Amino acid sequence: MSFDLKLHAYRLLMDEPFFACLSRKIEKKEDRSIKTAGVYVNKLNGQFEMIYNPEFLASLPEHEVKGVLKHEFYHLIFEHVTNRKPDGVPHKTWNIAADLAINSHLVGELPEFACMPGVGPFESLPKHESAEWYLKHITDDMVDQCQDPDDSENAASGQPGEEGEPGEGKPGTGQIGNHEGWDGEGQSPEQDAANQMAKERLKQGMKEAAQEASKSPNGWGSIGGDMKKDILKKLETKVDWKKVLRYFIKTSQRANKSSTIRRINKRYAYIHPGKKVKRQAKIAIAIDQSGSVSNEMLEKFFGELSKLSKLAAFTVVPFDTSVNDKLVYEWKKGKSHSAERVMCGGTCFDAPTDYINKRGDFDGVIILTDMEAPAPKACRAQRMWMTDQQSASRPYFQTRERVIAID
Repeated sequence: MSFDLKLHAYRLLMDEPFFACLSRKIEKKEDRSIKTAGVYVNKLNGQFEMIYNPEFLASLPEHEVKGVLKHEFYHLIFEHVTNRKPDGVPHKTWNIAADLAINSHLVGELPEFACMPGVGPFESLPKHESAEWYLKHITDDMVDQCQDPDDSENAASGQPGEEGEPGEGKPGTGQIGNHEGWDGEGQSPEQDAANQMAKERLKQGMKEAAQEASKSPNGWGSIGGDMKKDILKKLETKVDWKKVLRYFIKTSQRANKSSTIRRINKRYAYIHPGKKVKRQAKIAIAIDQSGSVSNEMLEKFFGELSKLSKLAAFTVVPFDTSVNDKLVYEWKKGKSHSAERVMCGGTCFDAPTDYINKRGDFDGVIILTDMEAPAPKACRAQRMWMTDQQSASRPYFQTRERVIAID
């Protein structure tokens, strides 16, 4: 049975500007090996893709096809696809918790079998809670009553049952999508890098969708006020500098040590003072000064560095195709500096990398850039990248290192 989801999505989402814009950014592929539908990140290109069984979707009335589309898009919005589930939680349990969080917003729009708070085994659970909340409150008995999408036994989740008809099963006891590949445990570095890239692309796509919805006569369509606020909040970028500093300290091979009598030397008690270990990461901030980095982007970079300076001191390393030692300076804790352009050449990421490697005394380096240059050589210090949303979604090169995207 043929079912062109791209055509149906275009038609069904005409009155849903936000979802329509998001839909255009997601590749859709038929896959008869699954029973229903699902979204995942392609680890080869960091793109979101939606796979679906055409027979399943063809068996549903149009309003439920639309509901299934929105269900999968909500998984992206809530970051269920790219955020790792809690360690040790069974795959099925996490999927049910995620579905309950989403389906609360799609009452009356999904097939009857879909897991729904207040229905069937989940009758005692309220609507509109987070996946984490449901994870704490669903019981093993609830999970046992809810079937996996690809169970071969029956059709509680929309797969063919004993008579081959999709959609059979008790109300509220099935999962809509095939969520294989969401497990964060044991993921390869390639998958982690793909997830990071996909998250940045999604955020950029959601921004464009929000702008399109704001300009449309239909507004945000069926998205309610609270959900709209949640989405807009997700689009705000806040760098957790405390977390970044902890990361550098944790991964550092260095530690500042000082003598103290408070900590006793266990080998020579009271003869020699002990050593009190005080971890304090030494960080370099390499700022791309090339011509492709706009003054607006430089302003954003310096704005983030002002926030970092409230927590720690660091070394600023301006660069283009080289590093000029005379332009390197220390940004002291609590001090402020204005954005300034001191160079304006091309871009070579080997320049700051060579400087960091030669110095050899840094725990970490963050390169602030538009990422418009070939990948650099290896760095002896832990390396991160900071760029804007657009550059993060379409980088010049692929990296397994962490990329922080700001607005």
